[in-house]
Amino acid sequence: VEVGKGTVIYPGVVLKGGTVIGENCTLTSGTHIEDCIIGDGTIINASQCYRSKIGDQVKIGPFSHIRPDSDIADHVKIGDFVEVKNSTLDVGVSVSHLTYVGDSDIGRNVNFGCGCVTVNYDWVHKARCKVGDNAFIGCNTNLVAPVTVGAGSYIAAGATITKDVPADAHKISQYSVVHCQKPWHK
Repeated sequence: VEVGKGTVIYPGVVLKGGTVIGENCTLTSGTHIEDCIIGDGTIINASQCYRSKIGDQVKIGPFSHIRPDSDIADHVKIGDFVEVKNSTLDVGVSVSHLTYVGDSDIGRNVNFGCGCVTVNYDWVHKARCKVGDNAFIGCNTNLVAPVTVGAGSYIAAGATITKDVPADAHKISQYSVVHCQKPWHK
C-alpha cells in the first residue's frame, strides 16, 4: 500500500493489496479499500472499495460499496447507500443516495435521483446501460439494460425505461412502461 503526503487515515480503516492513495485524502473509520488507485483530495467515508480506480476530488459515502472494475472520474459524488459495479462514471457525476449503478457507462455531469437502478440482469444475461452527458435521471427510475439515454435527456421520477431515449428528450412517457416486457424466468 502507498499513501500520499497529507492524507488522513482515521482509526479502523483497512487498506489491502496493491492500493495506492493520493495526497490530501481523508479516509474515515469503517472504510475498507483493497487493490484500488485513488487520486488526490478524495474523501471516502465509511465505505468499501475493491479493485477500482477513483479519481481526484471524489466524495464517497457513507456506507457505499464500490465493487470491482469500476472507474470513477474526478469530481464525482457518490452518496450514502450507493453501490457501483463494473461501471464508468465520467467527470462530475452525482449519485447521491440509495442507488445501484451496475454494468453501466455514465457520461459527464449526469445526476441520479434517489432510488435509481440500472437493471443489468434478466436471470439469463448481463447487459450494459449507457447514459449521455448532462442527463438527469429522476428518483425511483429503472433503466432496463441494454438501454441508452441520450445526452441532455430528462427522465421523470418513477419511470421504467426499456427503450433507448434520444438526446435532449423531455417527453419521456413514450419510453416509460409499468410492466415487464419479458418473463423474468422460464
